[in-house]
Amino acid sequence: MKTLRLEQPGTLVALETPLPGAPGPGEALLRVHRIGVCGTDLHAFAGRQPFFTYPRILGHELGVEVVATGAGVSNVVVGDRCAVEPYLNCGKCVACRRGKPNCCVDLRVLGVHCDGGMREQLLVPAHKLHPSATLSFDQLALVEPLAIGCHAVERARLERDEYALVIGAGPIGLAVMQFAVEAGARVIALDVNAARLEFCQSQLGVAHVINAANEPVLDALQRITEGELPTAVLDATGNPQSMAATFNYQAAGGRVVFVGLFQGDVTFNDPNFHKREMTLLASRNAEPADFSRIVGLMESGRIDTTPWITHRAEFSNVAEEFPHWTLPATGVIKAMIHF
Repeated sequence: MKTLRLEQPGTLVALETPLPGAPGPGEALLRVHRIGVCGTDLHAFAGRQPFFTYPRILGHELGVEVVATGAGVSNVVVGDRCAVEPYLNCGKCVACRRGKPNCCVDLRVLGVHCDGGMREQLLVPAHKLHPSATLSFDQLALVEPLAIGCHAVERARLERDEYALVIGAGPIGLAVMQFAVEAGARVIALDVNAARLEFCQSQLGVAHVINAANEPVLDALQRITEGELPTAVLDATGNPQSMAATFNYQAAGGRVVFVGLFQGDVTFNDPNFHKREMTLLASRNAEPADFSRIVGLMESGRIDTTPWITHRAEFSNVAEEFPHWTLPATGVIKAMIHF
């Protein structure tokens, strides 16, 4: 079958690999129709992705069709269109037993720790599938990145009308903003890319934007919040300087959620941390309920993903197009691969 594999940083190769075979008990065989390209894929291509080894078949934002099921599968049938929850957890560890499969101690994410969906077919546990009778393959491929934002907002426990600062207007930051707006927060988007900030306002309904290239961030935050600062700060940059700065941006009694990550340490001033009695949270991946919620919101029309897809490529052209998607000048928000 046709497959794309990242052999090493900067080297994406098209090759033929064996078909996966018939599904075993509890498994489903999938035909891949759409593959969304995310920051994880771009970072892996650049050699900057934590928890990553080469070679690897990328791809975990998937819109798929069920072509066969194994014994005992009842949640999907042949022909179902599905989003894939790409987090393969053990079901036995302390995190899984406590309802946190997204941070399983033996977690394997498709396209990161094990081979993903940049191929014609793959096998997955059927319970990781979220079917929809009405959503397109494009929409289904966007459920996973939206789930990252949904989970981060759940971690933040945003309240209606509170000021929430979201740092980073890349795809994950945009997904965070989508659900922060859905929660009724007064969202402030912070980035240095004017086009991305315009997208936040025109497409997502973000109330306030700050271009850090044009004005001091603290001054802008105090102006917007009338001197009180945001009570929630969610950082989706994966940039150590940005993440360290979050401790200066939140109001007393506020909380910080790190959505992005990088390979290294984050430090902060302890007296400042204690004085404001801050809460610091990590947000990793998403939970099954997030996928179900998003499918419902998309089916009802509450979430419109049409503006998200800015670039497209046929599978046969991806090796040539992929390096261009890593360049900020191309203006990629979400690239979508078609099979």
